[in-house]
Order: sequence, then structure tokens, then C-alpha cells
Amino acid sequence: MKSDITAIILTRNEEINIKDCINSIRQIVKRIVVIDSFSDDKTVEIARGLGAEVYQNPFENYAKQYMYGVKKANADTVWTLRIDADERLTPESAKELSTLCDKHMTTEVAGIVLRFKKNFLGKDLYHGGVYPWKKMNCYKTNLGTIEDRMMDEHIVLSSGSIVEMKSDCLHFDFKTLEYWINKHNWYSSRETVDFFQNLDKPKSKKDLDSKTWFKMNVYYKLPLGMRAYIYYIYRYYFKLGFLDGKEGKIYAFLHAYWYRYLVDAKIYECKTMGVRYVGKGELK
Repeated sequence: MKSDITAIILTRNEEINIKDCINSIRQIVKRIVVIDSFSDDKTVEIARGLGAEVYQNPFENYAKQYMYGVKKANADTVWTLRIDADERLTPESAKELSTLCDKHMTTEVAGIVLRFKKNFLGKDLYHGGVYPWKKMNCYKTNLGTIEDRMMDEHIVLSSGSIVEMKSDCLHFDFKTLEYWINKHNWYSSRETVDFFQNLDKPKSKKDLDSKTWFKMNVYYKLPLGMRAYIYYIYRYYFKLGFLDGKEGKIYAFLHAYWYRYLVDAKIYECKTMGVRYVGKGELK
């Protein structure tokens, strides 16, 4: 018997991932709603063929696209699952998630934290603060909202407690290094927009996910440029990223000195040159 869950998936040219994603959840959820930003591959065809409801909407950012999905789904299920096309449940994690949702239908538990194992350059990463990568992506429909942010948006609960899964889910966001670099360049522009938006309209701790609050109130208080160096040292040495070999080294270096330093450089550019990034639209 399926659990009382509606799954929402955002897509754009995910024909290589969408089948495995849907197949990993279809046995435990009642509805699968795909919000596609006008893919020009077979994503929509594959999703519909697997029984998903598909709606299309122009992409502005993940938060607004997800909010559009929530509105279109108009879910009457107790639970909502947010899952990306490059993520999937294993048989073990699917069973555990279904069990937790059934168990807490009427309890105070309102959110379930999924834990993910990342694969980078064909290798599963277990160190460097990457494993397990935790996200509260399953929540009671009437108690969860998403942060209205340009980047790093999280689900926020209005009330209730949270439980964490023990089984791993899988995350296959790596395609090629060229794609990874282009994607994080795209991310960095959105992160820059988000930084200035938070400076203009700061939010209290109760209105932000804890990770978002830490980034805005601790990480960004460190000297510009220096914080990327500290980030690398923390991930590669203190969080033992070196134990993941060459792949762990490349991941930590690029994440710190490509992505995080690029965000700093764009913030500096905006401050010194008087420019602002827009951060809208799809990854090309």
C-alpha cells in the first residue's frame, strides 16, 4: 500500500535521470508531480509515460519554481516529498521513508530529513563534510514552506518536530567537470544576488533555515576571499576530505576555490564596480 505522499520534481533536460528517479519512488507515493521548465529532450515524454503529472513553467529560480509546483499540485496528501531528478531512493530508504510517514501521520513529527550519498567523478564521497548530505525534503503538507531565496533554499516548518532517516539515498548531480563548472558559475551569480538581497532585507533566525542563518551571520562575516581558504581547510583537513583520494581533493578544491571564491569575487565586483547580477533563468 502506498503512503500518503505527493512527490514534486523540478526538471530541465533530465532524460538521463528522470526514469530512475520516478521508479525509485513510485511504489511508495500516491502522486508524482513534475514541474518542467520546457525541456528540449525527452524528459516530459518519459515522465508522462511513467504516470507522472507534468506541468511546464518558465524557470526563474528553484524556490519560485517549487512554489509553483506546490500550487499546481494542490496536494491533499498528509506528506509532500521534494526530490530532484538526479536524486533517488534505494529500496531500503524507500521502505524506511514510507514507514516513517505512516508511523507519524498523526504525531507531532512534521519533517523527515533524508540523507544522501554523493557521487563525484564516479566515486562515492564519504568525507569532507559531504557524507551524509542531509536535507529535510519530506514534510507535512500543511506545515511546510520553502524559503524565497535565489540559492540554497530550504523547507521551513511552521511547527512540529523532525526525525532523520538512517538509510542512504543517492545523489548523481555530476555529469562532467565542464557541466559542474558551468553549473557552479551559474549558482555563484544566484548566490551573489541572494547575498545582497539578505543585506537589504535581513531576516531573523526564526525565519531562516539554520544553515542559511549560519552562512549569512557567520560565514559571510569572515574576510572576503579568506573565507574560501578557511572553507577548504575545514573540508579537506578537518573533515578528512583527503581520505576520498584524488576525487576528494578535486571536489574540495573546486568547491572552495572555484565556487565559493567565485561568489566572493562577484560580490567584490558588485561592490567596487557598482553592478548587480540578475540571477534569473535556466542553466544553459
